Amino acid sequence: MNPSAGRFYFFYFIGFALFCAALALGESFGMSARAIGFTFLFATIALYAGVGVLARTSDLLEFYVAGRGVPGIANGMATAADWVSAASFIGLAGIIYHQGFEGLAYVTGWTGGFVLVGLLLGPYLRKFGRFTIPEFLDERYGSAVALAGVAAVVLASFVYLVAQIYGVGLIASRFVGVDFGLGVLIGMAGILVCSFLGGMRAVTWTQVSQYLILIVAYLAPILVLSVERYGVPLPHLAMGEMVQTVAQGVAERRDRPDEQLARALYRARAEQYQHKIDALPASLAEERETLERELARLRQEGGDPRTIYHLERQRQLLPTTPEAARAHWRRLRDAALAQARPPRDFSRAWHGDTPAARQHARINFLALLFVLMCGTAALPHILMRYYTTPTVSEARKSTAWTLFFVALLYLGAPIYAMLAKIEVLQHVVGHSFDELPAWLVSWYRVGLVSFEDINGDGKLQLAELALDPDGIVLALPEMGGLPAFFVGLVAAGGLAAALSTADGLLLTISNALGHDLYYRHLAPQASTQRRLVVSKMLLLAVAIISAWVATLRFDSILLLVGLAFSLAASLLFPTLILGIFWRRASPAGALLAMVLGLGTSLGYYFLTHEAFGGRVDLQLFGIQPVACGIFGVLVGLAAHVVVSLVGPAPSARQQALVDFLRRPS
Repeated sequence: MNPSAGRFYFFYFIGFALFCAALALGESFGMSARAIGFTFLFATIALYAGVGVLARTSDLLEFYVAGRGVPGIANGMATAADWVSAASFIGLAGIIYHQGFEGLAYVTGWTGGFVLVGLLLGPYLRKFGRFTIPEFLDERYGSAVALAGVAAVVLASFVYLVAQIYGVGLIASRFVGVDFGLGVLIGMAGILVCSFLGGMRAVTWTQVSQYLILIVAYLAPILVLSVERYGVPLPHLAMGEMVQTVAQGVAERRDRPDEQLARALYRARAEQYQHKIDALPASLAEERETLERELARLRQEGGDPRTIYHLERQRQLLPTTPEAARAHWRRLRDAALAQARPPRDFSRAWHGDTPAARQHARINFLALLFVLMCGTAALPHILMRYYTTPTVSEARKSTAWTLFFVALLYLGAPIYAMLAKIEVLQHVVGHSFDELPAWLVSWYRVGLVSFEDINGDGKLQLAELALDPDGIVLALPEMGGLPAFFVGLVAAGGLAAALSTADGLLLTISNALGHDLYYRHLAPQASTQRRLVVSKMLLLAVAIISAWVATLRFDSILLLVGLAFSLAASLLFPTLILGIFWRRASPAGALLAMVLGLGTSLGYYFLTHEAFGGRVDLQLFGIQPVACGIFGVLVGLAAHVVVSLVGPAPSARQQALVDFLRRPS
């Protein structure tokens, strides 16, 4: 990092520390949690926007690749911020909380993917130069594959972008109290200022700023709780004790009669929903008639107003069509089945009632690990960062720095999961509903926590409590009784993670459409000024569309991101790897690999995902839809190799590019 940039970020960090100290002092003088949340939200967005304004540019090289002058450590920090998305910051600890060891597939898969990037892709793409991934595909395979590459970049990046914007809305709605849609718009305003004014130059230096905030926000609560609870400044030193505490707490509750009764009632509820699904469409009409009849009876007899309100709410939420009812009851059935399962034993690696189920869990873990590694190695917004370094050597150094900066956060995710589980086991379950902590009630209102007294004993059982994976990190400061300052700090960190990744994704999509599609294929004579205007207009349009899609709330953040990785892996990984390392890889093979890879992945996803009418029994070897990319990658590699071997060889120019990339520099 050059001296001027180093000085800027030194004073930037000092200023942020003083800002945090001022808010902590303000809380001691009576500043409300809501005011702290507002201050963190708007101050950090204004800060990022300010960095973006300072880094604004109209130079084409600066706009697309930051002038190729970003040093390795700065690019590593920016890449880490680009990488540590809302999924990593918000969702990763939640998945480990619910799945235990099996949730570590995300940590190891994503980390392993960066090893692939550093060894097999990043340095070679930097040696190639240019601006985008489709440009490499054009030079290596021709225009048809390049156009397919544009579609691949847009599709994979758009799914990922929607997940980040969803995270922005989630944070804003919880910590500031604004409507989810308004929170999305506020976040998009901050994103657009950075990417709209300065392209990759502004995004890069803004992401460095965002990383500093998100890593402080992520580590601060667990460091403080570690000192308070275990007397050590590094929570990893107490990890063994945490796992033992969780294992003992779960074992004590698993076989209690009240817990078993609650799980049995949830199983019965799931069976009722399944009967309704099987009896459609008659069951929908019967459900509506039953609700109407019961409401009429209660009104006539002067029944309990709360019961009447509850039934009226049920009637309002009742779907109007059999298709909608099937999807609605399926979600309720799956939720009931999840709560009917015995709690996870964190001391065991694989879970399942039978040896076959445990074997399927192991296979799914490995499949997801494979997909996340290949998807990481093929994510366009990550690969684009390697075009910004001055040399190939700096590109390799930036990968090492990225792994270091990412590891700081990833090593904290299991700590979050353990601390949250301990809080739930020791201070929530087994307590009367009248004694529930305030954080549980507040998160219930947001919709990230649900609980009920299904067995009627007046106490909350572990089976009766459902925590959304996206709420674990955001809620931990409140769980641990930390001051409101820490709650606002974590929210600011989550916002930084979502905004940083959204910046990179939005720029990647607009560059693919503006540079690779518009300039290279539709208007090659366009002036520099016109190209920048078109890119910015496309950037704005993509931002609006993605914000609208995010408000539909399709799935949890981490599962939505998992689909994006499957798409990136199946569409781009075989084509990029073979294009760099195999001279015989042909354009026809590359095109067929992309088509078959996408078709195989999406086909498996929709056939096995019940939300889209699929069937669980169609899953091969227990591989879940989120890991559908494993089939796309394998089919794509096979198709690419076979077609390249039996078809005509690539041109001499295309083979010469492979020789150039592989030649030691």
